[in-house]
Amino acid sequence: MISDLCDYKAFLNRKTHTSLDHGFEPIWMPDSLFDFQVALTTWAIQKGRAAIFADCGLGKTPMQLIWAENVLRQTNKPVLILTPLAVAAQTVKEGEKFGVEVAHRRTGIKQGDGVIVTNYERLHYFNSNDFGGVVCDESSILKNFDGQTKADITDFMRKIPYRLLCTATAAPNDYIELGTSSEALGNIGYIDMLKTFFKSVDGSYAQGGSGGYGARRWSKDPFHGKFRFRGHSERHFWRWVCSWARAMRKPSDLGFEDSGFSLPDLIIREHIVQAREKPSGMLFEIPAISLQEQRDELKRTAEERCEMAAELINNHSDPAVAWCHLNRESKMLKQMIDGAVEVEGSNTDEYKEDAFLDFANGNIRAIVSKPTIAGFGLNWQHCAHMTFFPSHSYEQYYQAVRRCWRFGQKRNVTVDIISTEGQSRIFENLKRKSEAAEQMFANLVLLMQDELNIERKDNYKKTEEVPSWL
Repeated sequence: MISDLCDYKAFLNRKTHTSLDHGFEPIWMPDSLFDFQVALTTWAIQKGRAAIFADCGLGKTPMQLIWAENVLRQTNKPVLILTPLAVAAQTVKEGEKFGVEVAHRRTGIKQGDGVIVTNYERLHYFNSNDFGGVVCDESSILKNFDGQTKADITDFMRKIPYRLLCTATAAPNDYIELGTSSEALGNIGYIDMLKTFFKSVDGSYAQGGSGGYGARRWSKDPFHGKFRFRGHSERHFWRWVCSWARAMRKPSDLGFEDSGFSLPDLIIREHIVQAREKPSGMLFEIPAISLQEQRDELKRTAEERCEMAAELINNHSDPAVAWCHLNRESKMLKQMIDGAVEVEGSNTDEYKEDAFLDFANGNIRAIVSKPTIAGFGLNWQHCAHMTFFPSHSYEQYYQAVRRCWRFGQKRNVTVDIISTEGQSRIFENLKRKSEAAEQMFANLVLLMQDELNIERKDNYKKTEEVPSWL
């Protein structure tokens, strides 16, 4: 009987989708890391190809630097760290703090380089054959690139033996991102992930051929389909994710003490401005429903919204960020806000980097930019006030807020959200997405804790067991 049970467990283990280990035992680990950072870094080194989804301020940069230094010593080949714009300089400074020599390169590798950092946009200057490892910092930004750029980055990583993805915002319900992350690490691809764990609820794929599992074909773009978990596959899915990724919002999510890692209050204030002109042909304001109506609403109320943002920022002398989405908004905010510096897409990379660093160092009081330009990776915890014009993108909102509201911030952070009566649907949609994302991440953490068998705050061990329902 016992023999039969062991054979059955072995059979189940063979059928389980898990990521293989490609790593090695850590060669060097500094004493300056927190215990949870040591655990995550050790796991990522042993894994070799891994993802760390850790919230802002939990130390993704030192963890990826230590990972890179270990890969450098193991392979005796350089390691490339890819970052969003202007984050490279921050990475160099963090390297100095933790004893890792980091070279910032813009146009290719140089003789004697070890750990190198560059911006995603400059990847074409580098050859994947030169590297023993690669790190994608703020890897969730990959989905913001066009298809060719994203394909180039994935192809570049595919040729390198050691790989690490780090981000704060891998949404638990964003299966596209989890699938593309898995593919970049050399696990099963996005389409295979959908076929294995999910079932279409809107005809995104149709039965074809003889009707067998392998005969399914996609009837339309699967990246825009709607799916639900198959039967009992949800636990198997998260068990698979746990085999190559770790997610945490705070140390206790992985069984460690939260001492020193508590966020200050986030104060969200909503401001509704009155438009000077009513919508064309209307006697009163009505919610903008269609995309065209929403665009028209933004253009029609740009001046009023910018005036409110400027008034709120000019009312104090502390550092501030004014987030916007339109070029017209950006220009007006620069003119209206005292001492503001504008960073727009047409600026050179050097100008953007200098402006972001000057703001971080306190040389600029107020900065005006878009979340798509400055919303990823930058550490502006010296700032505790921002204004924000809402959009449907929860990720842009989350990333923008997290530039300031992060572990290490000492003051309460105030976010002034400025909208109009016609934008009520946009703001409600943003709040709904925010609540849903929080709930989904909480569920992910619970599932991950269960799969990792985390019982005590000082216990960080993984045990493989047959699920109790089998």
